[in-house]
Amino acid sequence: MRILYAEDERDLNDIVTRALKGEGYGVDRCFDGRTAWEYLQAAEYDAVILDILMPGLDGLTVLKKLRAAGRATPVLLLTARDAVADRVAGLDGGADDYLVKPFALEELSARLRVMTRSAAGTKSSVLTAGDLTLDTATRRAARNGREIALSAREYALLEYLMLNQGIVLSREKIENHVWDFDYEGGTNVVDVYIRYLRKKIDEGNEQKLIHTVRGMGYVLREDAE
Repeated sequence: MRILYAEDERDLNDIVTRALKGEGYGVDRCFDGRTAWEYLQAAEYDAVILDILMPGLDGLTVLKKLRAAGRATPVLLLTARDAVADRVAGLDGGADDYLVKPFALEELSARLRVMTRSAAGTKSSVLTAGDLTLDTATRRAARNGREIALSAREYALLEYLMLNQGIVLSREKIENHVWDFDYEGGTNVVDVYIRYLRKKIDEGNEQKLIHTVRGMGYVLREDAE
């Protein structure tokens, strides 16, 4: 999942960004609302975290511009103000959730998981494809009951494939959702990580789940078609 995080408190920005990247998220971060809006126009995100009180443009203004542009990207608002009126203004402005500072990183992660699941049309924390399961709460994957060890990036890629099960995803779309602007790896990074996942998930199993669609990209589905 690729996240945009806009927060002008630099220490907090550093802490949250490190934590989210440690969980396998691709994170683009900035420190003001104007830059956040520029990022939102340049890339497609799975979720956005906006501090309300930011220089340039405040978080509510960025949110309203995003919704006015017809974008349904899940948005979580952060604020140091706990007034009911502030929460109402955020939710009425199109926010999906609201978190008051100071907050626990575990709660932020949980709220992100709920928002992205809802956007994908699922409420359960456990994603399934045949005998493959992925628990987004515990970050554990298993096939036919056998646990599969995944790196943070492998987990992020598998989660994105499973949330879009049955949909053919181009290499560009996968890269844009799993990696951030700071990534400096090779141009074949998607193919490399698909190979890693296939070795861990499909190797030794009669039913293959990760399929190549020639000229288009990759898809996770139960049937080979």
